[in-house]
Amino acid sequence: MSKSPDPGGPAAAAIAPPPKGLALAAVLGPSIVWCAEYIGSGEVILATRTGAVLGVGVLWAVVLGVALKYFIGLAGGWYTAATGEGQIDLLSRLPGPKNAVVWLVLVAQLAASVVSIGSVSSAAGVFFSAITPLRADVAGWMVALVAVAMAWVGEFKPLKIVMACLITVTLVGVVAIAAQVAPPLAELLAGLVPTVPEVPAWALAKEDVSGSAWAEMLPLLGWGAGGFASQVWYTYWIMGAGYGATAGGRQGRPADVERLRRLSDEEVDRLRGWRRVVTFDATVALVVGASVTSCFLIAGAGVLRPLELAPEGPGVATTLAEVFGGQWGSTGATLFLVGGAAALLSTQIAQITGWPMLLDDCVRICLPRIAAGKSPLRRRRFWLGFYLLTSMTIVHQFGEKPVALVKTAAIADGLLLTPVQALAVLVGLYWVMPRLFTPEVARRLRPGPWIGVGLVASFVVFTYFCVVQAPKLLFE
Repeated sequence: MSKSPDPGGPAAAAIAPPPKGLALAAVLGPSIVWCAEYIGSGEVILATRTGAVLGVGVLWAVVLGVALKYFIGLAGGWYTAATGEGQIDLLSRLPGPKNAVVWLVLVAQLAASVVSIGSVSSAAGVFFSAITPLRADVAGWMVALVAVAMAWVGEFKPLKIVMACLITVTLVGVVAIAAQVAPPLAELLAGLVPTVPEVPAWALAKEDVSGSAWAEMLPLLGWGAGGFASQVWYTYWIMGAGYGATAGGRQGRPADVERLRRLSDEEVDRLRGWRRVVTFDATVALVVGASVTSCFLIAGAGVLRPLELAPEGPGVATTLAEVFGGQWGSTGATLFLVGGAAALLSTQIAQITGWPMLLDDCVRICLPRIAAGKSPLRRRRFWLGFYLLTSMTIVHQFGEKPVALVKTAAIADGLLLTPVQALAVLVGLYWVMPRLFTPEVARRLRPGPWIGVGLVASFVVFTYFCVVQAPKLLFE
C-alpha cells in the first residue's frame, strides 16, 4: 500500500487490522484511563456526600449523567479512530466563524483546568495526609508533583499501566464497603426512577448544605463520566493506543485528508472494525464508571446518612475514615482511605496529562505563530510547569475547603460546555466527517441513527441543567 506524506508530520502509518473476540481485551486501554480519570473527586467526595444527604433515591442521576456523557465520548472516539485527529481539530472544522468554538474552549477550559487541577490536588492531599505522616498541603503538593512526573514522559503505555493499578485498588475498596451496606434490591431499583428528593432537616441545619437538592446533584451530574475535558481526552487516549487511523503518533496534528481520500476498500473495512473496538472500549468505561460511582453513593447513604453526617472541610477524609472504621474497624477505614486516595491520584494524573494536550491543540489552531517551531512535547511541558505552580498555590490558599473547590470545578468543567460539546460532536460525526472522505467511503462509514439520538438527548438534558437549574443555585 502506498503512503502519502502528512504535511503535519511523518508519513501516515498503515491501518492495522482490528482485533476480534478475546483479543479485544488485549487492546483495552483508552477506557481504563478514561474511567480511572473520572472515578475521582466526583465519586470519592461528591457521590459519597450526595448519598449521605439525599440517599439512594438519586441513583438515577449517577446512571443518567454517565450514560449521556458516554454518547459524547463514544461519538468523539468514532470520529478520531476514523480520521486520525482529536476532538479539538473536529471543533475547528465546524461551520460558522472560523475557530469560534475552539476559542470558547480555550478561554473556558483554561479557567476550568486551573480550578479543577487545584481542587483535586487539595482533595487528594486531605486523603493522603490521613494515611501518611504528611500535612494535607504537603501531600497535595506531592500528588501534583507525581502527576506532573507521569505526564512529563508523554507516553501512553506507562499511563495505562499505572491507571489500571489505581482503578483496581479503588474498585476493591469501594465495592467491598458498598456490598456491606447496600439496601434491598427494590430500594435500589426505585432509585433509578427520576425524582428530586427533599433535603432532610438534619442536613439543612448544617451551614454548608443548601435547601435545594440540585446543589448536591448538579456537581455529581457534571463530573459523572468526567466533564467536557474528559470527552476530549478520550480521543487522545485512543490516539495513544493507536486505534484505526490514529496509528503513527498523530496527537497534535490534524487529519491527513489527502490520505483519507485514498483509502482502499480493505482499509475502510478495517476502520469499521476499529469503530466496533471503540464501542467495546467505551462501553467498558460506561459499565465500570457507573458501577463504581453508584457504589460510592451507596456507601455514603448506608454509612453516613444514618449518622446524619455530610462531611465538609479539611476533615472530610478523616471523618469518613472514622465512620467506616467504626463500622468495620481499621480495615474498613483503610479500605475507604486507600481506595479514595487511589481514585483521586488517578484523576490527577489523567488531568495533568490531558489538559496540556487540549490547550496545546487550542493554541496550535487559534494562535499558530506561538506554536510554530516548538515540538508538541515541549509545548505540553510548558503547561505542566504552569499547572504545577497553580495547583500548589490553590492547595496552599484554599486547601481548607476541598468539597467547595470540587463542586465549583465540577460545575465549571462538567456542565457549562457539555451542551455545546454534544451538539458539536453531533455535527462533527454527521456533517464534518463525511466531507473528509470520498462519497462512497463516507456512505460506508456513516454512523447509524442511535448514536445521534443519544447525542440529542445529551444536548437537551444538559441544556436544561445549565439554563434552568444552575442559575437558580447561583442566584439563590
